[in-house]
Amino acid sequence: MVRWKVNLIVLWFGQFMVMSGMTMIMPFLPLFLQKDLGMTDMHQVAIWSGIIFAGNFVTSFIFQPIWGGLADRYGRKVMLIRSGLGMAIVMTLMGFAQSAWMLLALRMANGVISGYAPAAVSLMSANTPRERIGVAMGFLQSGAVAGSILGPFIGGILADWLGSFRMIFYITGICLTIATILTWFFVKESFNAKEAAAKPKISIKEGWSQLQHIQQLPALYTVTFIIQFAMLSSQPLMALFVGELHGQGENLAFYAGLVSSITGFSNMFSAPILGKLSDRIGSEKILFFCLIGAGLMFIPQALVHNVWQLFTARFFLGIFIGGLLPTVNALIRKHTPTGMESRSYSFNTSALALGNMIGPVVGGALSGFINIQGIFIMTSVLLLINAGWVWKSLFHRVRVHAQ
Repeated sequence: MVRWKVNLIVLWFGQFMVMSGMTMIMPFLPLFLQKDLGMTDMHQVAIWSGIIFAGNFVTSFIFQPIWGGLADRYGRKVMLIRSGLGMAIVMTLMGFAQSAWMLLALRMANGVISGYAPAAVSLMSANTPRERIGVAMGFLQSGAVAGSILGPFIGGILADWLGSFRMIFYITGICLTIATILTWFFVKESFNAKEAAAKPKISIKEGWSQLQHIQQLPALYTVTFIIQFAMLSSQPLMALFVGELHGQGENLAFYAGLVSSITGFSNMFSAPILGKLSDRIGSEKILFFCLIGAGLMFIPQALVHNVWQLFTARFFLGIFIGGLLPTVNALIRKHTPTGMESRSYSFNTSALALGNMIGPVVGGALSGFINIQGIFIMTSVLLLINAGWVWKSLFHRVRVHAQ
């Protein structure tokens, strides 16, 4: 089999193991704080859950550019092994946490050493034929999405079966270790260490200074931030909204999980298809089209009257979401100078982490004034504005150059 395809299969499985392991416990974090750490005040549980969840993204935002610079100098595979093994150790230690403060410290440590996903994207982008970048990014994205979907489901089953949330942390550590071992033995990269070492060392500030002059890159980082900010602004409120539509009766948790997971399922199947299509007609067109589609799909969510209408709207939303981040990753590779791929992707990862961190906070704060329907409309407007930004800074520019 062609080497880049072998890498893609192994990294798909690695992405799946990492994301399923990382999401096994996070949806049940409030329950862990209550049952295992003895926290009884519900307001205190809500506050600590938000702080602990965000702690990972705060440190990830700061440290990803550092790891990106080191990856360009010493290789992407080294960063995959470093992050996989480091996260395996930290997640295992979380199972021994005796207080919320300890859990927060470990979550922040996890953000410091994390980076498997951006390193995987960077390695694939640098070791895949340019004409196959789109399909590779789409397929890689589907592995992460599949892990994100099945992680909470597997975590819930294990929690009921084992009777302990702590055991999930240990199992997560095992999953991350398996992903790291597979990466170590089977992933190969074309990387000239001597040539990279001969290049002058570039600080984060100098690296940003070089990349920001490539006009498409800051535009793509902005697109990533707005996508994550918009998509996560309504996330903390979704279960409450499902409760309003369904009522506080039986199977509420089932319906809330169903509404949340259906977007991931349609995303998982559409990402490889849209990635392959982007290789044929251009990533700019797919990104513009998917931003318009995703923006429009938030409008019916504000107008639904039952759970099944919401379920349908979010299914179609997932189809368009499947074309967003993979095309952004493909375009970043297209416009990044050779030898700076990891650094460039690390800045994009920081933008993604910032959106993950700020989106839920702003959405939760605004919900008291405009409710979740207003959040849906706000999200729609943000994504449509983002589509206009893409048309002006990327798609329109390509058309002008073609003329």
